[in-house]
Amino acid sequence: MIDGPGRGMPGAFGDGGLALRDLVMAATVRIHGPEGGYDPDGPSGSFLGSGFFIAPSWVLTCAHVALQGEGRDVTVVFETGPRSGETAVAGAVVAALPEAPPGGAGPGAGWPAPDLALVRLSRPVDHACVYVSERPAKFFGGEQVLYSGWTEVGGRLKRLSGQCAVQGTVGGWADSDEQMRLGGDVLPPGVSGGPAVDLHRGEVVGVLKSQLLGAMGGTSIAVDRLRSLPVPAAMAGAESDDDYQAVFHAHDRYHADRHISRVGTGRTWTDVQSSLATGAATGADRVLTPQQRVMLLGRLAELPPPVSTHSLLDLLFRLPNVHSVDRYPAPRSWRDGLGALYETRGGEAALELVLRYCMSVISAERPYVTHTTAAAEEALWGWVKLIADERLSREFRNEITRLWSAGRHRTDREQRRASPAYGERPREGERPFVLLELEPRGWERDSYDWRVGVARHSGEVVPVAEDSRGTPGHSLRTRLTAALTEAFRRCDEPDSPAMLQVAVVQALLGLEVDCWQLSPDEPPLGVTRPVVVRCSDQEPPLSEDEARERRARWNRTWSAAMQAEIIDCEDGLRVPVPTEEALRSLAYETVPVLCRYGDRPDGETAAGLARVVGGGFHVALLRRGMDRPDVVCADFHRGAVATVAEAGTADRLPWKIQELRQGVRAGRTEMYWSDGVALFYDDPHHPLPGSGQLLEAP
Repeated sequence: MIDGPGRGMPGAFGDGGLALRDLVMAATVRIHGPEGGYDPDGPSGSFLGSGFFIAPSWVLTCAHVALQGEGRDVTVVFETGPRSGETAVAGAVVAALPEAPPGGAGPGAGWPAPDLALVRLSRPVDHACVYVSERPAKFFGGEQVLYSGWTEVGGRLKRLSGQCAVQGTVGGWADSDEQMRLGGDVLPPGVSGGPAVDLHRGEVVGVLKSQLLGAMGGTSIAVDRLRSLPVPAAMAGAESDDDYQAVFHAHDRYHADRHISRVGTGRTWTDVQSSLATGAATGADRVLTPQQRVMLLGRLAELPPPVSTHSLLDLLFRLPNVHSVDRYPAPRSWRDGLGALYETRGGEAALELVLRYCMSVISAERPYVTHTTAAAEEALWGWVKLIADERLSREFRNEITRLWSAGRHRTDREQRRASPAYGERPREGERPFVLLELEPRGWERDSYDWRVGVARHSGEVVPVAEDSRGTPGHSLRTRLTAALTEAFRRCDEPDSPAMLQVAVVQALLGLEVDCWQLSPDEPPLGVTRPVVVRCSDQEPPLSEDEARERRARWNRTWSAAMQAEIIDCEDGLRVPVPTEEALRSLAYETVPVLCRYGDRPDGETAAGLARVVGGGFHVALLRRGMDRPDVVCADFHRGAVATVAEAGTADRLPWKIQELRQGVRAGRTEMYWSDGVALFYDDPHHPLPGSGQLLEAP
């Protein structure tokens, strides 16, 4: 095995490099439009670009390649072997990232990143598949990548390969459009969508995206960006319910099957990876041989996937000495979780970590079980035991045997969802939530710095993305889409989306973030999940008595039936909000309702809300919209009082407001009174990070 991550294979290929190139080119395809087939002997007007088989019947390419034509149908052209002749088969684009360029921009290299598309074939055919790295792109430290693709040469479409030097990146770690910069070779038209391969380890790490016009090189998108494919909202009932899981389970089974097959004499990806890896082991990714790794991934692929990204992250966080997995797209599958361990130092401790991870996978909660699940758990345990018996201490072997013995006697194997063996499910209020902080730039009108993070029950806020360069108000939704999507994936559970808390200065509490649509085919945020607002203005330090009163008022709303109190409107007429002293006299379970809050509150309205906050209230309802004096408020008053009473306690109120927003969108006239309502929800157990400070990485 090669020692250290930065040594590629510059210059001429060795024997292993030549074999690797053959494997890559065998899996590289060209993408054509669906009309009239293709012309194998000359240039065809229907040629769109390149791609490669990522799993049986699945092709990965660029979105700007696959969606150049009309509709989502394409033709995939490939060869099954030398002199075998070309095969053309119809395919359809199942998913694209993004589905369309913003603003209706035309196709081409200008398609925004990630610029990835999955194509599913319409019929079964025999073909080769690449090996895709399970390591996050952040761990890639090679100096050279091999690429493959198709282009027009001398009036004919030909396959080609070459090497490029890795020259850095475009974009930062928190950017959804981060790309690898390549140089040292010309990337001709047509190779977009082809694979970029780590020459050091023999695995695909990226997809060619663009060429530099009039210069050498271009850019590549990391394959791990596929993790941001849409996640099914409902609990998966089968592997096919989630395209991401279906593709990579098929990928890992494919390579495991070929490794153990007694048929055929050709070199497999595992064989080639073994010939490339000739140095000393250096980390958790090197304590396993390529043969052991491919068998482990094959066994993991026989199990149902994790229930959610959040449950997988929880499992990883409970393992000892696991480095942060928050600075790249969060892991989504068992193979991703294994790749998240690779930053750990090598040696016996790294191998123990891998095996502990496997034991956690065996006992993890399942979204579903099949008739083969128990056998798959047995097979994974057999692999763990074999490795441990050969290489680890008796003490560790006894420990994992006890874990297996405890797990195998569970009586809940046939339940659709089993209680996780690695810890108790968090109670409501202990779940992580997404925190969006918007900070207006006082010297630039309608411009904001922003931060998106995941707030854990411990009080830690883990950053996902941030931008302190100023984002115009009209661009906030577009600019925040990728960051919010990634943050939601880290928190959501099937059928149970996480809350979004929006922290803004008091003057912006009327900002309708709950009305944002992250994509045209999605409902507004406030319909898909609870969205609440909280105030980021710094308050004067509280006295001990004031702090005690606020805690008591918050705790009371969680333990007793709440009651609403309209405080700025009487008989349809606007009245001043009571003084702080008068507000403090209200029962601790009271939820103030500001009927006349509006979109942009005037000085008196803002002062009224300040008195509510100063009075120790952490929960309040705000009615946004134009404050028209002639509008009758009776329906709103009745609805607000009933809603608070029906919610019962504060932990249920955000979900009750979400139900109202769903009802308004569904056209339920009895809920129209709630149109524009916002929930002020300032959880004292999750204080905001320091004002004006960027979220710090853990």
